[in-house]
Order: sequence, then C-alpha cells, then structure tokens
Amino acid sequence: MPRYFCVHGHFYQPPREDPFTGQVPLELGAEPYSNFNEKITAECYGPNAQVGNFERISFNLGGTLAAWLARYAPDTYQRIVAADRANLVMSGLGNAMAQSVHHTILPLANERDKRTQVRWGIASFRYRFGHDPLGMWLPEMAVDLATLQVLVDHGIKYTILSPEQLRTPVRGAGPYRVRLDTRRSIAVFVRDAPLSNSLSFDMGRYANASAWVRERLLGDPPGSLTLVATDGETFGHHHRNGVEFLWSLLTRELPRAGYQVTHLNAYLSEHAPHADVEVMEGTSWSCWHGLARWSTGCACTEGAAAWKGALRTALTTLADQLDGVFEEGLTGLVRDPWQVRDDYIQVVLGIVHGPQFVNRYALRALTTAQTGRVLSLLRMQLLRQRMYASCTFFFEELTRPEPRYAIANAVRAIQIAQRTMGVDLMPRFRSDLEKARSITTRKTGADLLDEIVAWGASYGDGQ
Repeated sequence: MPRYFCVHGHFYQPPREDPFTGQVPLELGAEPYSNFNEKITAECYGPNAQVGNFERISFNLGGTLAAWLARYAPDTYQRIVAADRANLVMSGLGNAMAQSVHHTILPLANERDKRTQVRWGIASFRYRFGHDPLGMWLPEMAVDLATLQVLVDHGIKYTILSPEQLRTPVRGAGPYRVRLDTRRSIAVFVRDAPLSNSLSFDMGRYANASAWVRERLLGDPPGSLTLVATDGETFGHHHRNGVEFLWSLLTRELPRAGYQVTHLNAYLSEHAPHADVEVMEGTSWSCWHGLARWSTGCACTEGAAAWKGALRTALTTLADQLDGVFEEGLTGLVRDPWQVRDDYIQVVLGIVHGPQFVNRYALRALTTAQTGRVLSLLRMQLLRQRMYASCTFFFEELTRPEPRYAIANAVRAIQIAQRTMGVDLMPRFRSDLEKARSITTRKTGADLLDEIVAWGASYGDGQ
C-alpha cells in the first residue's frame, strides 16, 4: 500500500483597487513592478503555472486574486484553471478548493456575513472552475463550529486545520470527522505543522528538495497521508528557488522516497473520515492567542496593538449602520434584500448585467432611479465586505496600507449611503476612529480618514 503526500498551496492576495478610482495604485516595495500583484505573479503564480506545479498540488485561489489574474495576467489565470480541469478530466475530481472571497476572519463575522462570504466564495469558484467545490479554505484557518456549520449548510465536505487547533491528538493528516450535531458532520484534513513551517520559513536551509526529503521526512505508516499546507507564495516569492524546489519535490523526490503524490479531493474520495476530533473554537494557524490578532490585538505583532480593537469597533458600528441603510433602501423594491446581496456576486463576476439582475428580484417594475438605488446600495455592501479583509488587522502598524485600505472602502460606502439615502454616517465613524492611535506615528484613524477624504475629493465621489 502506498504512502501518500499532498502539498496544499493557499494562493491569495487582498483587493488592492483604490475604491475611488478602481485602479491598483503604485506600491512601494514592488519595484521594478507597479504593484505586488504584478511582482508575485512574475515570481510565483506565472512560473508555477508554466512548469505544471498547479496540476500536482491541492490549491485554493482567492477570489480577489483570481479576478486580478483574469484581467491582468490571463495566460497565467487560464493555466491555473486548466490545472484543475486536467485533474477533473483524468479522475473526475478537480484539485482546487474554494475560499471565502474577501479573506474575512469568519468566526469574527456575524452570521449573515459568514453566509455571504461562503456563498460568494462558492459562486466565484463555480464561475471560474466550472463545477462545485468539495472543500473550502478558511482564511487564516480561523475556525469555530458556527463557521463549519455554514460550510456544511452550503454543501462543503471538508476543510484544512492545523493540529494545534484540535483538542484531540492526531497522527497523520486524516481525514477526520468533526460532528456538528447528531446528524451532520464535516471532514477535516490536518496539516503537518512542523513540515509545513519548514518549507514556509526554512526552505533556504536546504540545498534542494532532495536534501529536504532526506532530513525532514520520517517513515509514515503505509496508506497514511502527509499534508503540507502553506501559503502558495512560499514557492517563488518568499523563496526564489521555490518553484524549482516544488517541481523537484513533486516529480522526483517524493516518488523516489516511496510517496504517491495526491490531492485532497482525490484522497477523500477513497478514504472516508476514520475518527472523530474536537475543534478548539476561536483558533487559527497564525495567532497563538486565538483570534486576538484580528480583534483586540496581541503579542503576535510588535508594539502596542490596542488600535486593532478600536478600529474593529469603528468598522463594526459603521457596518451595522450601513446594514440599516441597506435594508431601508431596498425594502419595498426587491424580495429579501439579504438574498439579493448574496446573489450580487453574479454582478461582481460579470455573469449578469446590473439592471437585469435587479429585475429578477424586483417586486414590481422599477424606475431607472429605483434600479440605480438598488445597485448603488449593493455596491455599498461590497465595499463594506472589503473592510474586513484579514490583512486590515494582521500587521503591527495602523498607518500601513492595509488599515488605510479598509478605511478608504468605509469612506466610499459612507459616500454612497449619503448620496443614495441622504444619511451622513461620517461624523460618528470619524469619532470612533479617533480612539485608534498608532504609538509609532501618533496618528489616529481619524487622521487617516481625513487624508483619505481629501484624496478622494479629487475624484469627486468616485463615480
């Protein structure tokens, strides 16, 4: 019986489009490229696609990255999609997983946002790969039972976790079973954290993939699965030799060591979950303090991190207000405004034209102005979702581009609410942002907001 080995690559970039212009701005540090999407495509996505690495791994392609690649690097995008299709043709199962679209930390999201993010992720996957996903990557592997329940509600069969997120000791990648109630469960694969981290952070210690296999891989019981799961950008961006390393690992060194390379969809089809495990709720793969890195702040990032809690509070208060504006603006015009929001991903993906989409849900024939109101408020909701990308809170400094981006999307959402419904949410938001302060620059979130508003004024209201 063969030993199995799977590499999973989490390929993701946050949305980078300026909400006022719709363009990706020049980004310092990306030289000689204009922005980091271009840089990482040249170093990682493009080369891995060209040598066929995507065909040999399990992977998820984040929705915002996929949208950028489809527009600006179509050859690379098509090769990635074709990798899943090649596996689908060969075995009846693709090797790609879905991901919630905006990399929101789902356990920190309210129930409605959890469902929207999961539904948008599934719809994006179906649009790009042409079939339904079996698995879904949880951003930062952040997990709780409510999130797993939403996955199961939408037909997702499995996800990936790290061993420190389980109360139950495990040996091997599984799959294991997490019981959600007396009737329903979800399968989880468990990555080998030391092996995964050795690739993520220490690849440079090894001369090549052969040396890594000799030093790191111990004998596994026949039939067992070893899973390495890491950021896909490890291979080529974080480590310049990563593309060749991965190709050599998959095509030469693992087979020589007696491993059969597989992907998770294929393995699950032949190996049902064999044991129950208990999840530690409110955990992730990148914070030793539960989910504090994205909520209150913690020692995972240097310096004082209290700004994170203040910023999240400001965004959540605003989000609640925007939801009220949304409900008021759509009530009487469409059936179930929240279902309309969930299905709006069809417009975002370009599957259907905006007015045609609104007509599907309209309670009656709407005027041009009423149709415009619905579409504007749906755009507002898209901006609201972008505020919660995990990178908003990931790093140590309030004045970095990521928090600025969240505030910029909030400003655009506020402008739409004011233009469409005549309500001004800016004063309260600015007041709340004053409580978020950088100890490095002494700037507050309100200072950032003022800078963003001044910048945006040169583009009108972004229309």
